[in-house]
Amino acid sequence: MSADYYTPTGGHPGQDQLLTDRAVFTEAYAVIPRGCLRDIVTSALPHWHDTRLWVLARPMSGFSETFSHYLMEVSPGGGSEAPEPDAGAQGVLFVTAGAGRLVIAGAPHDLGPGSYAYLPPGTAWSLHATGDAALSFHWIRKAYVPVAGLAPPDPLVLDETTTPPTPMPGTEGRWATTRFVDLADMRHDMHVTIVTLAPGAVIPFLETHVMEHGLYILSGKGAYRLNRDWVEVEAGDYMWLRAFCPQACYAGGPGPFRYLLYKDVNRHMPLPGPGLTRR
Repeated sequence: MSADYYTPTGGHPGQDQLLTDRAVFTEAYAVIPRGCLRDIVTSALPHWHDTRLWVLARPMSGFSETFSHYLMEVSPGGGSEAPEPDAGAQGVLFVTAGAGRLVIAGAPHDLGPGSYAYLPPGTAWSLHATGDAALSFHWIRKAYVPVAGLAPPDPLVLDETTTPPTPMPGTEGRWATTRFVDLADMRHDMHVTIVTLAPGAVIPFLETHVMEHGLYILSGKGAYRLNRDWVEVEAGDYMWLRAFCPQACYAGGPGPFRYLLYKDVNRHMPLPGPGLTRR
């Protein structure tokens, strides 16, 4: 699979543009179209230099509570020696444009489009843009939920272009998922994958499940069923789904419909109430 990932450039619409867009926030899902990713809605972070970001998702009570999703843009020479302030947070990085140098516990790794990195909680890491253009990457963060008898996962630095996708059964490869970690590895409590659907392929039932989702469209376009609604999405759009939001889709053409997908996995559901302890 070639490295073809939509990367926003910001900017600002002219005064001749209509207000109407596809952005929507409901009780079960949100859609943030790529046209919303403008200069005026960027954020900044402490200890990140020559860097701006779009916050696509953050924990919100009563909606989606397990993760945050940033779309980072680091100017040449920029970056951070102290990127993660929370020792209990794990992270996944996925690069869509530019070049960077990731250092994990003193070991350097050169990153480019398609690079994937998993960073366990408590990991010492740094990241800087090393090319002549901006380094753009997704940064998904989640508080790690430890389990007695299981050590946290090891760091990983992989590349999508050398990670074979797994076809869904009975689809002849028209629906496939690129999985960067072993699904049977109970140390992991989140998965970040890439889903690829060929033009005309479908997710043919309304998935309704406990996992929360963040979906960033890397390339292509499609029609997505979210709760009661059909929405059209394209490269650069973001969908944010709370638990149990019904979901299905048709892939449009002319090229593949591909998205970066977050979900929480492999842990008991936290129960409210007095007297409960985690074992």
